[in-house]
Amino acid sequence: MLERLVAMMPADNTHWLKLAGMCRAMGDSEAAMRAVRGALAAAPLDFTALLLHASLLDRAGDPEADMAFDRALAQRPSGALPPPMAAMAQHAESRRQAYLDRRGVRLLQATASVEARLDPDERRRLARFRSNVLRQTRPYHSEPTHFHYPGLVEREFHDRQDFPWLAALEAATEAIREEFQAVATAERAQLVPYIQYADHEPLQQWRALNHNRDWTAIHLIQNGEVIDANARHCPRTVNLLRTLPQPHIAGCSPNAMFSLLAPKVTIPPHTGVANTRLVCHLPLIVPDGCWFRVGAETREWHVGQAFVFDDTIEHEACNPTDQLRVVLIVDVWHPGLRSGERHAVQSVMEAEVIGATRGL
Repeated sequence: MLERLVAMMPADNTHWLKLAGMCRAMGDSEAAMRAVRGALAAAPLDFTALLLHASLLDRAGDPEADMAFDRALAQRPSGALPPPMAAMAQHAESRRQAYLDRRGVRLLQATASVEARLDPDERRRLARFRSNVLRQTRPYHSEPTHFHYPGLVEREFHDRQDFPWLAALEAATEAIREEFQAVATAERAQLVPYIQYADHEPLQQWRALNHNRDWTAIHLIQNGEVIDANARHCPRTVNLLRTLPQPHIAGCSPNAMFSLLAPKVTIPPHTGVANTRLVCHLPLIVPDGCWFRVGAETREWHVGQAFVFDDTIEHEACNPTDQLRVVLIVDVWHPGLRSGERHAVQSVMEAEVIGATRGL
């Protein structure tokens, strides 16, 4: 009856799967394989069909079974599976892990001689290439909320060699931290929530932290304006900022602030406004265990070790400790923008800010 049904309705994978399951239970593996491939022809990404296909290959001792388990698990639906299916999926997971381990060793061996000649940033990218091939990570792309300039290199964490001023910034860590402590205890310093926007605005990614003092900031420069109440306590920091390639866009930038993340607080995944600028973090006070993820790469902050990242790639942060975390945050031009392009970006963004202000 099932054979007649699939002949009449070959595009309905439900009947194919019932036929495959029945043939498998009867011990007719060849008929079961024909039926499950009929189901896949009708629905190539169906998880049940892919898992059954891998199981039949496994039963037959086919060397492609491990790859088939990997492909099946890539389509695993969210939520709990029925008990028989859950047992098959658990077996598939163990087979896939062994398969990935073997492939990982093979890829390491294939790149060992080349990797020895690469610099640290190149080795980091090669390691990510291998993990992408193994589908342990996936590509993330720049997704600015407002301004996307085409053709700029997309990197989660950018190479240090592109920012020669990082060494001077790191060398000033202790002085900057002393000035943070001075402004943090000053009587008239301005400590404000990092995220502030009207509740009616159509923004979802910040709801939990809007006007929330779990994540606060002491701004030195905000949207291009020096915040005198804070900056006057941090002369060395402000002088150092003047040496950095910060964007100067009226109403937008430069920006520089001390970012304070309270204990037990997580900043949810989000993306920034424009890919024409990058963001630099200089960690000043960091309890062990605080982490920061950009795309598929997660790092822990370490005091005095700065890095530059693309905030238009999905990122998030967490302070799981019982102590305060403090980082100096600064925006800088993307090094891929030439001088003329910077002026063009500045003109466009200023025109947008003015237009929005005047309702144009």
